[in-house]
Amino acid sequence: MSNIVEETVEIQRKGTWLTVRDDVKIVDCTVRDGGLVNDYHFSDEFVKAVYDTCVISGVDYFEIGKIVSKKVMSPDEYGVWNFCDEEDIRRIVGDNNQDIKIAVMADIGRTFKEEIKPKSESVIDMIRVACYIHQIPAALDIIEDAHQKGYETTINIMAISKVSGIVLDEALELVKGSNVDVIYLVDSFGTFYSEQIRDLTVKYTALAKSCNKSVGIHAHNNQQLAYSNTIESMIGGTSYLDATIAGLGRGAGNCPMELLFGFLRNPKFRILPILDFIQKHIIALRKEITWGYDIPYMITGQLNEHPRSAIGFNKQKRSDYSRLYNELTDAEE
Repeated sequence: MSNIVEETVEIQRKGTWLTVRDDVKIVDCTVRDGGLVNDYHFSDEFVKAVYDTCVISGVDYFEIGKIVSKKVMSPDEYGVWNFCDEEDIRRIVGDNNQDIKIAVMADIGRTFKEEIKPKSESVIDMIRVACYIHQIPAALDIIEDAHQKGYETTINIMAISKVSGIVLDEALELVKGSNVDVIYLVDSFGTFYSEQIRDLTVKYTALAKSCNKSVGIHAHNNQQLAYSNTIESMIGGTSYLDATIAGLGRGAGNCPMELLFGFLRNPKFRILPILDFIQKHIIALRKEITWGYDIPYMITGQLNEHPRSAIGFNKQKRSDYSRLYNELTDAEE
């Protein structure tokens, strides 16, 4: 693994475990990250149920999907929540006359800024831009366009466990001079441990403070650390916390919303509607698609590898775990 943080810095904890922090925002990614499991073929009923649950539970942002161009990905292959046309979003949220904001994710090379409407013509509130480190210039181009159109924006720099500390520092300096609102610490492969999350939180929050921005965290659960790493980062000053109901998401999934709400002390967050949703929808969904902690995802997380190999392993219904490990480490049997 690349040595991202060369020197451990003492974290300045923000609040206590009993403290209510008004700056903490919960971002629900159930449909967007969950859509990576079934190519966004969620029914309107399911998406509406997630939205209603988020409203009742006090969630701050509901990420309804991606805003990908149909010029590069086919509607014949992917469901509507991979594209998030305005009429499809409004079919679920109407004019969104609720105390919750609507977010979508843009992908570099798949989202064209000329297809993003001005905020005055859309029910969307936030554009979240996902990119790899070498795509930051392209990401900032979309972000500046979205900012000028009136949207809140985030930059979610993926796979940072694969880059050196100096490269990450250079990337963050580029982001510092932009109009982005939130800089996301993303554990794409679920490979980070709490000590690394602590040090990265120090790095991200120090930079964000210097340019009046906020920090978010998006964690994956390959080593069953998504929840604890999210809490660790929040304690260090991270404000935007990504979570999904029942951890629904690509591969090993994400920080489970119900665990996060069990920790937070803010009375605006209510866990019972989430538990009710799990009872009514998640139990049945698990019979159709598979996600969550599993040995193949653990292996890719420990080895700092993209979960695509584990996903393929599971699709083949393999159970030769030691062979997978050897394949990924080039070890001989």
